[in-house]
Amino acid sequence: MDVAYLHHTKCIFNPAYSSTHYRPISVLSRVSLFNSRDDKNNVRRSLRRASSSDTLVSGKTSLTVASKKDSEFEEEEDLKSWMHKNGLPPCKVVIKERKAYDSRHPSIHYVAASEDLQAGDTVFSVPNSLVVTLERVLGNETIAELLTTNKLSELACLALYLMYEKKQGKESVWYPYIKELDRQRGRGQLAVESPLLWSESELNYLTGSPVKAEVLERAEGIRKEYNELDTVWFMAGSLFQQYPFDIPTEAFSFEIFKQAFVAVQSCVVHLQKVSLARRFALVPLGPPLLTYRSNCKAMLTAVDGAVQLVVDRPYIAGQSIVVWCGPQPNSKLLINYGFVDEDNSYDRLVVEAALNTEDPQYQDKRLVAQRNGKLTIQTFQVNVGKERETVLDMLPYMRLGYVSDPSEMQSVLSSQGPVCPVSSCMEHAVLDQLATYFRERLSGYPTTLSEDEAMLADCDIDPKKRVATQLIRCEKKILSRCLQATVDLINQLPDASTSPCPVPYAPLLR
Repeated sequence: MDVAYLHHTKCIFNPAYSSTHYRPISVLSRVSLFNSRDDKNNVRRSLRRASSSDTLVSGKTSLTVASKKDSEFEEEEDLKSWMHKNGLPPCKVVIKERKAYDSRHPSIHYVAASEDLQAGDTVFSVPNSLVVTLERVLGNETIAELLTTNKLSELACLALYLMYEKKQGKESVWYPYIKELDRQRGRGQLAVESPLLWSESELNYLTGSPVKAEVLERAEGIRKEYNELDTVWFMAGSLFQQYPFDIPTEAFSFEIFKQAFVAVQSCVVHLQKVSLARRFALVPLGPPLLTYRSNCKAMLTAVDGAVQLVVDRPYIAGQSIVVWCGPQPNSKLLINYGFVDEDNSYDRLVVEAALNTEDPQYQDKRLVAQRNGKLTIQTFQVNVGKERETVLDMLPYMRLGYVSDPSEMQSVLSSQGPVCPVSSCMEHAVLDQLATYFRERLSGYPTTLSEDEAMLADCDIDPKKRVATQLIRCEKKILSRCLQATVDLINQLPDASTSPCPVPYAPLLR
């Protein structure tokens, strides 16, 4: 499974704005990630010139017709050759390719070892001149004002920069890199795009998962950023100076901006121990050309004048290079990079518990919760493999919500620590509520675990449905272990026949 990244820093190319710049057009079966809005007249004119078997390749000032063998992604100069020509020193990797799951998409490129490697080998060192960061995007302008507006993120800035660079076509110094991003189209290790680019029907593959709501929320956030582009544009330093009359929302539609945003999101690397202007970086030879792995410790690292990769394991020549993707749960891996790691030791789910605001003793309980480092609306992280520990961690908070007798509440207020009076009746009620909650979450999925297994055994399953099913299966396993831990605790109660006692203001679970 393979993905790609990219990085960069200082500006070595600062093209002057020209009013004759032509907005490139792509008349393809799919939209290219960084294309600007189509010029309808030129499209019609080009379609008349091209046969049905031709591919139209966008240029700076005109459209040219290419034959079948000159595919959209055939590069006059491949990415690695371009990098060597522009300062990349000799390295120990090659770019290889494999077929995409979806035959409608071009093959996926990935970085592989060019020779046998040992742990500790430096496999490449990309000079800062080939890394894209906000330092380059904003030129010599300060980024503080731009970033503190809370209107435009680093990802949006980087996406906008590459979109304007693409308008220059082959005259852009980043042309080979942008072509590689277009080839990858934000697809992850399963050759699947982020759910941010899925259709409404495809998002239904995630029914029952909280990720579906996260995707919709993130998509709305991207739209808000797009709506702010014009107002922030005038603070964008060198970008505005290069294109003072190319207003972003006029130059690019929302769909094009979202595709570019998602592509950058799938490639961006978070560098450590660097200035704010360099922490988000796009590094050629980085993701998605590099494969993400949760159990890997190799990271792209900023060193003096470059970004380098030191591998953490041996490789044989031709083997795909892997890097660490950070402590990200599968929900983030899917949204950001379009894949799920089923061996992800950082995977987790969230359970939200809240004290009942209608409880007459709500204020007293709020004070007790705060004294013990908890909030009135408390988030509990259920980490994979530690489900029982999370259930036990939730019990003191849940017990507090179940206290109903005013004298007991006063006793809790005067005590030290999170301990509440516990009876078999109350404990049974607390555990019964938790068990009901986990069962309801599991019932919210349209399929069972065994049905998921059967779908994943099907080699012809749609790639998006496959990765969604992988995510859902991981979530169900966590919830099932939470339920089992809760049931085990119920069975350990002294009197299993005790019915849960009624509690009018039980905590709320979501």
